[in-house]
Amino acid sequence: METAPINVQTTIADVFTIKWVNSESEIPSELFERCFRPPLEGRWWYKTLEQSNLHDQFTFAYAIISRGAQPVGIAPTFVMDVPMDVVAPPQIIHLLKLFPIVGKICPFLVYQRTLFVGSPCADEGTIGLLPGISLCDVASCLQDAFQRRAVQVKAQMVVWKDFCPEDTIALESLITDHGMFPSVSYPGTRVELPPGGMPEYCKNLKGTRRHNLLKKLRRSKEQMALDVEVIQQPSGEVIDQVWNLFQQTYAQAETKFERLNRQFFAVIAQEKVAHFVLLRDQHSKQLVAFMLCFKLGKRAINKFIGLDYKLAKANHLYFRLWEAAIKWASAAGATDFQSGQTGYRAKLDIGNSLIPLTNYCRHRNALVHWIYTKVAKTMSWSTIDDDLAVYLKAHPEQRHLSVIEEQVVPSRRRRHTASALVTANKNSRETRLTAAVAGKNF
Repeated sequence: METAPINVQTTIADVFTIKWVNSESEIPSELFERCFRPPLEGRWWYKTLEQSNLHDQFTFAYAIISRGAQPVGIAPTFVMDVPMDVVAPPQIIHLLKLFPIVGKICPFLVYQRTLFVGSPCADEGTIGLLPGISLCDVASCLQDAFQRRAVQVKAQMVVWKDFCPEDTIALESLITDHGMFPSVSYPGTRVELPPGGMPEYCKNLKGTRRHNLLKKLRRSKEQMALDVEVIQQPSGEVIDQVWNLFQQTYAQAETKFERLNRQFFAVIAQEKVAHFVLLRDQHSKQLVAFMLCFKLGKRAINKFIGLDYKLAKANHLYFRLWEAAIKWASAAGATDFQSGQTGYRAKLDIGNSLIPLTNYCRHRNALVHWIYTKVAKTMSWSTIDDDLAVYLKAHPEQRHLSVIEEQVVPSRRRRHTASALVTANKNSRETRLTAAVAGKNF
């Protein structure tokens, strides 16, 4: 068990301790339920990941936070060997391809073992805490524990993955006290759902976007008749069809980290929060599109989709799937719909807003850490995603959301932050370095 150091603002009663467990099953149900309340993905999510036979990719562990003898929080983590061919400069990649024996002799040149704070496939990083305990209270204590854990599991890097703007002040100590650097991440996406279903949603879209969406839907319906259903706990036959479509979508992805399997969909299908939006060809009854959604309180989450790519583009299947999902979510009482990272062009076209997310990173090697810090300062949304670069050219008023604010400490008595816009000078592989390491598409 690890104990947080006492400082001038901490009384004996407020000392936090950290205990590590390797499975969600080792954590009391009541603690999990109270720490991860909707709209957060709860215990069912972590249980699903553990039961989906993903151990060749991820090693899960949980830091249980206690104050005195009372557990007050849970910090989910996972360790992953991140492929360096995704994050390394082109010269290194070329060298490894010419001399593959180098990678066998020095495996650290092929993979970078990273301890992530958060969860694979989760859109936002979360530390689950009981009411009355703030992230500011425990962040420094947790980072001390993560650094020691990284040594134990032989991870070169610690990354707090995809944390929201609301957490910025609480996580300032990671930068000022622990030498971590902030790195812009791929933003999340979210759309508000007004009462009234699809008609009211469309009214809220800007004129051009509404016109384009309705035109695509009209053309699609003229070309292809579809049956729509939303089901829970689908049969094994439907899971097979869903898995087939998901594999097609996965094959289209430019960057691939996690490799989900059929077992994941079979396990998640048994959870009461999971809903499958299915589109079938009205004549052949063939499944041509699906969306796996979660209903968590007033929020709906678009987790994964799958499309039949022989039909998708010509028939605008993505937009038909979105229409069906909006109708389901609105009828289910959702007030917002979260759609995750990447694929921004289509998501922006249907009215999603961008949610800035930040990674907080530290490499154990001082030289590599210095290089990564310099790289992170050149990054913005424009440098990590082409769709976002186009969007920011059209909407320069949102450019300030896409960069990291530099945080400084003028004195030990009073800490504050000074904002400085970071200009990204090129869209090179180096500028993608830290964003890729810190979790795109997890």
